[in-house]
Amino acid sequence: MVATFKIAVLGAQGVGKSAIVRQFLYNEFSEVCVPTTARRVYLPAVVMNGHVHDLQIMDFPPITAFPPGLTPVCPLQEWADVCCRGLRSVHAYILVYDICCFDSFEYIKTIRQQILETRVIGTSETPIIIVGNKRDLQRGRVIPRWNVSNLVKKTWKCGYIECSAKYNWHILLLFSELLKSVGCARCKHVHTTIRFQGALRRNRCTIM
Repeated sequence: MVATFKIAVLGAQGVGKSAIVRQFLYNEFSEVCVPTTARRVYLPAVVMNGHVHDLQIMDFPPITAFPPGLTPVCPLQEWADVCCRGLRSVHAYILVYDICCFDSFEYIKTIRQQILETRVIGTSETPIIIVGNKRDLQRGRVIPRWNVSNLVKKTWKCGYIECSAKYNWHILLLFSELLKSVGCARCKHVHTTIRFQGALRRNRCTIM
């Protein structure tokens, strides 16, 4: 079992991915949308079912394409682009879209496909969870929930959760399900509880 679970959060601009992270870490939400322009790395510790787990949550700005693997043409592209550093070495991906924006869903659809195409053959599959944010605005939903859930779970074989960063709805559920998906044996209980290991580890954030 890895000592620290590395998580990448990706999504188009304005979908609320940073708001999800901040709601999880600080239990706060701002109505002001501040575009993510640099990679932010958070290092919280959480307690699940009585066991402490270190996380490294990387909030990435929107990327034009997922960095390819090592090739003679571009052997170091992931590390040459500061915004993409560490993106290929994570243990799980959270792909966030806005349920009221069709283009944001198409964005994560493309990124997911690129993740699969660039994965090293023979390595274990990295879990991907698709997150539909802004559930509080579901009257403006552009794709029926059942259609998305069916596509993601049955065709893409990914996890699917809808949440509201604004009202802190399903935020803890998202991260508890994520830890289960990365093979955390201690987290695979039917009734999983999650909380922070005090407040000492909430504020560890690096902007890179």
